[in-house]
Amino acid sequence: MRATAKDLRFHSAELLNTVKRGEEVIITYRGKPCAKLVPIDDENIADDELFGMWRDNAEVDDVDGYVRNLRKGRFSAD
Repeated sequence: MRATAKDLRFHSAELLNTVKRGEEVIITYRGKPCAKLVPIDDENIADDELFGMWRDNAEVDDVDGYVRNLRKGRFSAD
C-alpha cells in the first residue's frame, strides 16, 4: 500500500491498523518514496543488543533527575 505524508499525518491510526494486519505501507513525500512502515518482528526485538541497554543502569532510575543533572549549568543566567 502507498500513502502520502499527509495521509500519515491525518490518518495514522488507519495506517497503523493496516500494518497490524501484516501489510507494508510505503510513505511518499512529493510523489517519491521516503519511508516504509512494516510490521514489527517481536521475536527479534529482545535479541537487539541496544534494546534495554539502560535497564540495569542505576544512574538513570530517576530519568528527570538524570536529564536535569546533564543540563545543569547550560541554561543558568550567571
